[in-house]
Amino acid sequence: MKNESNGLQEDLSRGLEERHIQLIALGGAIGVGLFLGSAQAIKTAGPAILLIYLLAGLMIFFIVRSLGEIAVEYPVSGSFSAYANKFIGPLAGYLTGWTYWLAWIVACMAEVTAIGIYVKFWFPSIPQWLSALVALCIMTLVNLIAVKAFGEFEFWFALIKVVTIIAMIVVGLLMIITGLGNGGVPTGFSNLWRNGGFFPNGMKGLVMALIMVIFAFNGTELIGVTAGEAKNPEKTISAAINKVFWRICIFYIGSLMVIMSIYPWNKIGVIGSPFVLTFNKIGISAAAGIINFVVLTAALSSCNSGIFTTGRMLYNLSLQGSAPKAFAKLSKTLVPMNGIVFSTLIMLIGVLLNYVIPAKVFTYFASIATFGAMFTWAIIVISQMRFRKGLTPDEVKKLKFPTIAYPYTNYISLAFLAFAAIVMGITPDTSIAMIVGPMWIVALTICYYAFGINKIQTRDKFKEV
Repeated sequence: MKNESNGLQEDLSRGLEERHIQLIALGGAIGVGLFLGSAQAIKTAGPAILLIYLLAGLMIFFIVRSLGEIAVEYPVSGSFSAYANKFIGPLAGYLTGWTYWLAWIVACMAEVTAIGIYVKFWFPSIPQWLSALVALCIMTLVNLIAVKAFGEFEFWFALIKVVTIIAMIVVGLLMIITGLGNGGVPTGFSNLWRNGGFFPNGMKGLVMALIMVIFAFNGTELIGVTAGEAKNPEKTISAAINKVFWRICIFYIGSLMVIMSIYPWNKIGVIGSPFVLTFNKIGISAAAGIINFVVLTAALSSCNSGIFTTGRMLYNLSLQGSAPKAFAKLSKTLVPMNGIVFSTLIMLIGVLLNYVIPAKVFTYFASIATFGAMFTWAIIVISQMRFRKGLTPDEVKKLKFPTIAYPYTNYISLAFLAFAAIVMGITPDTSIAMIVGPMWIVALTICYYAFGINKIQTRDKFKEV
C-alpha cells in the first residue's frame, strides 16, 4: 500500500496493527536496563532512584508527546529525520538520520554480544560469537520477510517482559503485605528509609545515577519510526504515547519499589539480580534460568528493533538524497531490504569485536548509543517547536494530538537533556560519548558538504494524511 502522507512517496506496507504498536511502545520503554542495570542504579542512588525514574520518565513522556504531535499528522518511516529535514532544514534531517542509525548500530553490537553471554548460561560449550551470529541472522530474516513478522516478534518479546515484571510485582507485594516466602512475617516498606535514609548518597548519588536511568529509556522514541507502517496511525500512535508515562511508573517505579522494600538497598547489588532473588525467595528454584530467558528475549527484542529502525532510516535518508539510492529499493513484501542487509553487515563488526576488544568497550558503545538517542530527542523537541510556529491559530486548534503545555514542556525537556549531557561528560565511564558523539557530528557535516549532499538533497514536502 502506497503511503502518500509525505512528498517522498513512501511505498512501505502498513502492516502494523494496534496490538503491535502498543507492545512495541511498551517494549521500547522496558529494556535490559531494568533487569540488569537496576542493581547498579540502586547502588548509586539508593531508594531515591525512584525519584530519578519518575523525573526521567516524565521528561521522556514530554518528548514523545512532541513527537506524537507531528507523527499523527504526518506518519512517515523516517519520522524525526524527515521532520528535522522539513521543519529545521536538510542538514538537520541528514545529521539526525545518520546519528540515529549509528546509535542503533552500536546498541545492536552490544546486544548481540550480550546474547552470546546469555546463551552460554545454558550451553557453556557454544562459542559466544556463534550465538551472536545466529541471533543476528535470524532477526535479519524476520525483518526481511515482512513488517508484520517484525511486529509479531516484538509483540511476543514485549509480552514476555511484561508478564515477568507483573508476576514479580504481585509476588513482591504478597511478601510485603502477607509475609509470603518470609515465614509469614510481612516485610513492610521500611527498607525504603532504613540503612541511611531515602537519600543515602545525597544529591550526588541522584545525579550520578541519571545516565544509567536514561540508558534504560533508549528506544521509547521507536513509536515514531513505526508510524509509517501503522494501519491507523492517528489512533494507534496517540494511544501508545499516552500510556508511556504510566507504564514507566508501573514497570520501573513499581518493580523497584517492591524490590527495595523486600531487600535492603545496599545488599541488592551484592547478592545478585533483584528479580532472581525475589522469585528464589518463594521457592522457584529455576528463577535464574527464567530471568536469563527474559533478558535474552529483551536483547533479541533490541536487536530486532535495531534492524527494523536502521533499515527504515537508510530508506528515508535515501529518499531525501542523503544516502545512496540503492537504500530506497523495496522487496516484494515492501520492506527496505538493502538498508536492512547493509545495517546487519555493519552489526557483524560486533561479532568480530568479541575477539579483539575487552568487554568494557561495550559499555562505551552503550554510552555512544545514548548520546545518539539524546541528540535525537533534542531534535524531536526542536522540530515540533518549528512545526508549531508555522501554524496559524486555527490550524493549532485542529491538531489531532497536540503536545502538553507547549512551549513550556519543550524548554523543560531541552534543559533536562542539556543537564544530562553535562553529567555524561563528567562521568568517567560515559565521558567517551561526549568526545565521540560531537566528532561524529563534525565528520558528518564535513561529508555533507564535501560530497555535495547539500546540492542533491530533497526537502520533505508533506501532504495531508
